Amino acid sequence: MVLWGRRRVIHAGLYYGPDSLKTRLCLKGKRMLYELCQQHSIPHRNTGKWLVAQDATQMEALDKVHSFASTIGVPTNFISKDEAQRREPAVRAEAGALESPTTGIVDSHSLMQFLEGAFESHGGILALHSPVTHIAPIDSGRSGWEITTTDPSSSSNDNTTTITAETLINSAGLHAVAISNMILPPSRHKKAYYAKGSYFSYASSQPKTKTLVYPAPIPGHAGLGTHLTLDLSGRIRFGPDVQWTDSPTDYTPNTSDLARAIEDIKSYLPGVDGSAIAPDYVGIRPKLGRLSATSGGDFQDFYIRREDGVQGFVNCLAIESPGLTSCLAIAEEVEGLLYR
Repeated sequence: MVLWGRRRVIHAGLYYGPDSLKTRLCLKGKRMLYELCQQHSIPHRNTGKWLVAQDATQMEALDKVHSFASTIGVPTNFISKDEAQRREPAVRAEAGALESPTTGIVDSHSLMQFLEGAFESHGGILALHSPVTHIAPIDSGRSGWEITTTDPSSSSNDNTTTITAETLINSAGLHAVAISNMILPPSRHKKAYYAKGSYFSYASSQPKTKTLVYPAPIPGHAGLGTHLTLDLSGRIRFGPDVQWTDSPTDYTPNTSDLARAIEDIKSYLPGVDGSAIAPDYVGIRPKLGRLSATSGGDFQDFYIRREDGVQGFVNCLAIESPGLTSCLAIAEEVEGLLYR
């Protein structure tokens, strides 16, 4: 998983279906993440989030989100047009809004630094810039694994290192499918797909909001729309869009959709200065299929499992949003698959 910028959304769990891993791990992970941040002073804020509707059709979409949220115990409440205008004068919500009070933001870099420190204080070793080039089971995995890494910067003929491990957890993000295909037989190989998302910066201090703002889910639109997010200083950013790419290293911002993105933003933030919006940074979401609203919807669950017939190996594929919100719960899920 690639993290976009320092601030990341702590998701409430509104979109992922009643029986999915995403819903279960997001709800559990959200609680764990807020507790961890509070206990260890990791910068975060419970900002809340609004889903805004401009017409009756969009309000019907919010009704569905609210009904689903009530079935999984996630609090949401409706806000009238007048209340929305009073609380957030810059936000347009002609038909009303749905508020998610448990949504927030976290400084993802501070979170990762804390987790890295905790890992190393318990004896963990982090080896950066060490691409894995070969994995071989020892006695079909029953006695562990040999993992070979190659140093691409070394001029030596012997630029490889092989280590052994009793268990192997594949959590390699954009490269997880390649790792999985080193381990599983060809009949169980998968193809990686990459959904590129560009964010847009906003170089103006006006208008301001205190909450995250998302357009109502619209059938046929990929993702969650061009939404408004905040960093911990209150600075606004917009995005992401969705653009498929064949490369996991294609981090060139998408400029072709800027005009459409500005149009989407103005639908709920009419006072925005379009000339102050510019392409900023890019993230890439790991997928196991190129889904769309016309080919069965755009939902794809996490793939977290102990692979059949392979001892001591847990595969974590397609860990995209809400992967950060779910990260602590994912860790417990993997531990359970290995040891319980």
